[in-house]
Amino acid sequence: MKKILSALRSIAVTLAALVTAVTPASAQSNYPNKSIRYVVPFAPGGGSDIVARRIALKLSEALGQQVIVDNKPGAATTIGTEFVVRSQPDGYTMLHGSSSLAITPSTHAPLKYAPLVDLAPVTQTAFQPYLVVVNAKSPFKNLTELLAHAKANPGKVSFATPGTGSGGHLATELLKMLAGVDMIHVPYKGDGPALTDLLGGQITFMFGTVSPTLPHINSGKLRALAVSTSKRLLLLPAVLTVEESGVPGYEAISWSGVLVPAGTPPAIINRLNLEIGKILRNPEIEKLFLQDGSEPVASTPAQFAELIRISTEKWSKVVKAANITNQ
Repeated sequence: MKKILSALRSIAVTLAALVTAVTPASAQSNYPNKSIRYVVPFAPGGGSDIVARRIALKLSEALGQQVIVDNKPGAATTIGTEFVVRSQPDGYTMLHGSSSLAITPSTHAPLKYAPLVDLAPVTQTAFQPYLVVVNAKSPFKNLTELLAHAKANPGKVSFATPGTGSGGHLATELLKMLAGVDMIHVPYKGDGPALTDLLGGQITFMFGTVSPTLPHINSGKLRALAVSTSKRLLLLPAVLTVEESGVPGYEAISWSGVLVPAGTPPAIINRLNLEIGKILRNPEIEKLFLQDGSEPVASTPAQFAELIRISTEKWSKVVKAANITNQ
């Protein structure tokens, strides 16, 4: 009898081990079998939210499960990001990451997470330049004129940003460093309020991403002085780059991408990478992105991780040099 009981226990242990070993693989092969939460750490209606919703709609169709956009703004994107970091690494929670992932480790230290340790990159989704814009009534016709005025009047030219430590803020601080000018920072709570005061003439200029600024440029209310990337913008081919305007070595971009909690099975990451890549290469989606001044980018996880690493190193130097602290 004892031998029979012992044999049964051995069989039970073996079966339990087999179930444990097989279940994760089975779950991956059936992925996805329920809806997926796509966390956007920004308020609804902004550029990042628009990009995420376009991807979510097409990804729902590709995976056969609903991909639900969940906006969790606040604390320079750290609230939404930490939510994803703390989620189960099962492929059912994704993050719409942005350039903030490379900035907050310096501006909000110490963070409760490390982006490239606690998150697994899936793919970059897009990049978008910043535009140096002024009110249409401004006397400055190009960036060269604006910088000359700033050098002649240190501490008197004001620039708006969507917040301290934001991408637009660091893009301007980089300009200050490379051009050797002293200007006044006026932080706002988002692009909307900053643009409102720029349109009202209270601020001299700002670095704004293309999506929110282009409509005002097209309507004649704002004037674009320069573009932050190394190449000119197809939508505004006459607008010089910052480098062409007399600031050698200048480049700043706003990028976005999809990440999942660290520990998510490689098979799931590869599936998401494949499907999102197809979406980004879809001519219909590509056209929508380009209309907003963005360029879709379907990268490998490794390429996206390298972008985050390089960007983090670059912006940490700017944060330190400009003595930017979390406020």
